Amino acid sequence: MSVAGDPPQSRQLDRAALAVDPIDAAKLLLGCELESTTPSGTVRVRLAEVEAYRGGDDPASHCYRGRTPRNEVMFGPAGHLYVYFVYGMHFCANVVSLTDGVPGAVLLRGGEVVEGLDLARSRRPAARSDADLAKGPAKLTGVLGLERGHNGVDLTDPDSPVRLLAGDPVPPSAIRTGPRVGVAVAMDVPWRFWVDGSPAVSTYRRGGKATRRR
Repeated sequence: MSVAGDPPQSRQLDRAALAVDPIDAAKLLLGCELESTTPSGTVRVRLAEVEAYRGGDDPASHCYRGRTPRNEVMFGPAGHLYVYFVYGMHFCANVVSLTDGVPGAVLLRGGEVVEGLDLARSRRPAARSDADLAKGPAKLTGVLGLERGHNGVDLTDPDSPVRLLAGDPVPPSAIRTGPRVGVAVAMDVPWRFWVDGSPAVSTYRRGGKATRRR
């Protein structure tokens, strides 16, 4: 369990903790905090909703058809950030899991801003409330200032501009699971996990188009 006064480096997750099946990594990430430092300042978000993706056995995954320059980071090693552009408008961020050479990652779907609230508000001026600031994958990357240049950064490196910190563990009784959001295939696989009662959990929208989203 983390202590609020602990230095961030002492709470940083290590690679071994993330080198597990994406489903296990997804549950581990709930309650953890993603901290991003840019020239504008630091914003930290406590993760409240995530979504697991594998590789060759997961038709909704970017890696389903094999390794490409776009999905290279998703093949490991674990603990790196996989950032991609979607719909020609937004960036989405994933934490890579499993072992080097075996693809797997966890999409970060939503969280609660716990540091840098003023900066987060300036990045998302249209947000209706603070709970809405990072409620959804594109909103989360927006408040953290994540973009294409952050693809591949090592979240376990204390000197990284983006760091993954351990938070207070979420008890299993508070974790809910359901179908993934917005994918066109394997849409009913219950690999989306969220913290029950968190206002940062995004609205469920079932996929339907005949294209693969990830």
